[in-house]
Amino acid sequence: MIHTDILIIGAGPTGLFAVFEAGLLKLKCHLVDSLPIPGGQLAEIYPKKPIYDIPGFPEILAGDLVENLLKQIRPFNPGFTLGERAESLTKEADGTFLLTTIKGTKISAPVLAIAGGLGCFEPRKPPIKGIEAFEDKGIEYIIKDPTIYKGKTVAIAGGGDSALDWSIFLADIAEKVYLIHRRNEFRGAPDSVEKVYNLVDEGKIILVKEAQVTGLEGRDRLSSITIEIDNQGSQIIEVDHFIPLFGLTPKLGPIAEWGLNIDKNAIEVDTRDYQTCVPGIYAIGDINTYEGKLKLILCGFHEATLMAQSAFKIINPDKKIQFKYTTVAGVPTMD
Repeated sequence: MIHTDILIIGAGPTGLFAVFEAGLLKLKCHLVDSLPIPGGQLAEIYPKKPIYDIPGFPEILAGDLVENLLKQIRPFNPGFTLGERAESLTKEADGTFLLTTIKGTKISAPVLAIAGGLGCFEPRKPPIKGIEAFEDKGIEYIIKDPTIYKGKTVAIAGGGDSALDWSIFLADIAEKVYLIHRRNEFRGAPDSVEKVYNLVDEGKIILVKEAQVTGLEGRDRLSSITIEIDNQGSQIIEVDHFIPLFGLTPKLGPIAEWGLNIDKNAIEVDTRDYQTCVPGIYAIGDINTYEGKLKLILCGFHEATLMAQSAFKIINPDKKIQFKYTTVAGVPTMD
């Protein structure tokens, strides 16, 4: 049995930063994540993708942000249970929560913070016949290592931020980049759309709009795709990789059965401290919802900060928080 002050479900950026804020209040944290490494989507899905909206960092790779967060919380010595999904939750007679993972690991704490991002997720696959045969043989739904596309011909399908950002990023790595979108207008950020059109003008991206991939060919691995273009018929393109980026399908998994108020696959919270309808259970980061919610990492950091302050009062009802700026109080260091 593992005992801690705050049990955090989800070791993504919000969960990791929560450890720092709790540590400043001398609260111990233990994190549980179904992924085998800390960092959440940043580490598992796009570690080499640049992020531009972290204060103080004009640009930072997702994997580097995770490394920085881990370094930041190291002095507080958090516990980790990785590669195990949170399965069941019960409330004990003394008011503490008892979590059991899918592998039977038991962790108890007076406060639970759910920082599970989008929850358990899987990529949305296009309905193309025989697509499973080429998975990991030229078809990838998630880009983990962009270097494998160096000098290759890559076709990306999608019209959102992910498709735009990766097309921009791979334009300087791949030999040739096709961006295929089934509509005429993109759903992504205007700045990214502008960058894509600039790269199209420079000949670094080949844009095919109002089209979709309908066929795949290859023997041991993918060698070509068939594109159906509106009012123009079909076209076969030789490619080394096809990357359909149509987003992820989030699922809360067992968390949905814990008696929390759920709205469209997200947990409703009180914005005073991001506590759920169950006292002592908080939800922070992308997994929560409230009026005006923005799914940004920096918003998750803010939510984690207020959560830790509120959790202190539950854990230490007879103590008063002596809040100090870190420039005054300092932060513990490890030799």
